[in-house]
Amino acid sequence: MHGHNGHRCSLGNFARHAAAKKVALELAAAVPGVSGIVDRLHVVPAQPMDDGTVRNHVCDAFIQEPVLQTCSIQVQNRHQTVTIRESPGEPVGLIEVAVEDGVVTLNGQVPSLSYKRLAGVLAWWVPGSRDVINGVEVVPLQEDNDDEITDAVRLVLEKDSFVNASQIRVSTRQAVVTLEGLVATAKEKDMAEADAWYVFGVDKVVNTLVA
Repeated sequence: MHGHNGHRCSLGNFARHAAAKKVALELAAAVPGVSGIVDRLHVVPAQPMDDGTVRNHVCDAFIQEPVLQTCSIQVQNRHQTVTIRESPGEPVGLIEVAVEDGVVTLNGQVPSLSYKRLAGVLAWWVPGSRDVINGVEVVPLQEDNDDEITDAVRLVLEKDSFVNASQIRVSTRQAVVTLEGLVATAKEKDMAEADAWYVFGVDKVVNTLVA
């Protein structure tokens, strides 16, 4: 996983658990007669952290991310809202961060799905995150589609310094992402797959990367 200093902790089991969580929710939703799901599944964090540390790392990641430079950043802490960064001029968006028992909850408003998806992945990359609940609204409302998901996965792979995105082809069909191409190691293959799973709206990842 990514830390605020650019290092990555042990990934394999964490990535598989995150994927298993999504698959479990999808299977539960497919059961006839199921009208709603209460999600209490959380993954084991790659690195134990207290909530304050997780929150600080998430905020640091948002502040350092150029795409989110126009967004104001706020944190919810003990029923208080604290502004970490005010956007210069007219803010394009607002992201609110709260962490409880390692579960990161994001709220607020951003101008595009790519902002929402990137914020979610940055939160997942914090080693202490057990889950990310991405409640950020897109205003004005933007229709989602496979091309939007593909663009988001490509963006995330390009921002992952542990993955050579230039060697990876991404395609999406009905929210199923397929990764093709060459990677240097099996670990890089796992990292690329994890990045795709972390993107909001992805239902399945088909990893055909060759190491």
